[in-house]
Amino acid sequence: VKNNTRFEWFLEKATEIGVAEIIPLICERTEKEKFRQDRMQGIVVSAMLQSQQIWLPVLREPVQYANIQMWKCVNGSNFIAHCDEGSKQSLHLHIHTSAHQLICIGPEGDFTLQNNFIPVSLGETRLRTETAGVVAATLLRIN
Repeated sequence: VKNNTRFEWFLEKATEIGVAEIIPLICERTEKEKFRQDRMQGIVVSAMLQSQQIWLPVLREPVQYANIQMWKCVNGSNFIAHCDEGSKQSLHLHIHTSAHQLICIGPEGDFTLQNNFIPVSLGETRLRTETAGVVAATLLRIN
């Protein structure tokens, strides 16, 4: 996201929810160029301690969206949440008990390609990127 504060908020909430790994994506329409790994890692550690999590999520360096294939779950589910009105179903209809699930959240301006992921919706309203990340993490954790 363009606004660092919003991404930091997402990191805090995703850590509190208990996600295992966070991979910031650099997409065609990404506007933010600087990623302060040390600051972001500090936010994740702080949120882990505050929420009494026992595992620290892995916070990866930003990766080009075109290279996301290397992170896809082989024995799990791979989803993409975006604003395109094409064929997609609600995320909660696709969630299985698999421990390995990856979801890509559309950046501001949305994705320009789907990269062979299952297209899903997070609800009827259009969410900000950071809110969509929290909603997706919550749905994946409670199912």
